[in-house]
Amino acid sequence: GGGSIGSELCYQILQMNPKKLVIVDHSEFNLYQVEQALSNVEAKKIFIELISVVDVDALEYVMKKHRPTIVFHAAAYKHVPILEFQIVQAVKNNVVGTKIMAELAIKYHVKKFVLVSSDKAVNPANVMGATKRIAEIFCQACNQISNTAFITVRFGNVIGSTGSVIPLFKKQIAQGGPVTVTHPDMTRYFMTIQEASQLILQAGAQGMGGEIFVLDMGQPVKILDLAKHLIQLSGNSFSTIKIIYTGLRPGEKLFEELFYEKEELIKTQQKKIFKANGDIRKNWSEIQKIFGLFELGFLEYDESFLIQAMKQLLENEGIFLEKNSRMEYDNFKFSENSVDIYV
Repeated sequence: GGGSIGSELCYQILQMNPKKLVIVDHSEFNLYQVEQALSNVEAKKIFIELISVVDVDALEYVMKKHRPTIVFHAAAYKHVPILEFQIVQAVKNNVVGTKIMAELAIKYHVKKFVLVSSDKAVNPANVMGATKRIAEIFCQACNQISNTAFITVRFGNVIGSTGSVIPLFKKQIAQGGPVTVTHPDMTRYFMTIQEASQLILQAGAQGMGGEIFVLDMGQPVKILDLAKHLIQLSGNSFSTIKIIYTGLRPGEKLFEELFYEKEELIKTQQKKIFKANGDIRKNWSEIQKIFGLFELGFLEYDESFLIQAMKQLLENEGIFLEKNSRMEYDNFKFSENSVDIYV
């Protein structure tokens, strides 16, 4: 609740005058920041809870204490290159954490559970994307066996979020350069935090359960063009601020996709929100069995085991690197219409 999207969701939800707003985050600093940002709002409506998304007992206490009507699940590790080397933590937080929250939502009769997902979940080429896709699949499966409506909202990058490229470029320019771009042809989708949060709320409101909503992100932006634009806006020239190419990092794609080819996009009442229709191939019992493997894998700290469990669930959805004892990254193809990457 204290991250970039979570804190903006909190701000916008408070404008709707909810009975109460419970903000959960594992970071004391994040909670402090969001509490300060919302300090002008009636304090009686806001409840701060310092809890990890994998702390089952603490989360259950909070659910029992507050009995929420709607849960917005935005907790996730998202830094692709880091998670390529932190498979256990990626699965623990993004997969098992989602499972814990979803099952508690069902147990405590939450009306709606809204999962904040990512374009990296489409044809995942990295551990982060694989974990987000698995979270999507789990929430769709939960919708089949419960009275809680599970809704997923999938979108790309938000401008100015923590760890994103724009603050990095601004910092590099302020220091006199160089500005580091991984590849001259890399593109990404961008949207403001405010617009993304507004559309998440609208998608959550119109969702009946089982949907994956895809936000219209407009045209993808070339990262090189973004770097050049920021240099020009700063009043500098390309002769004073150099741009250097550092190469794609582990798990990175040249471009992202917002939906699978097999997913039929359907218009909704909001022109910037589409519904992606796709079949769920596995039933609840199969998914429960594989999620049991995830829990076993992270308890044993077995990365190879976790990779195999992810592959078993995802089947042919994208290709992400298998690593045994941090094996070297080799030549690999990340999707059928991509280029070969040499790291």
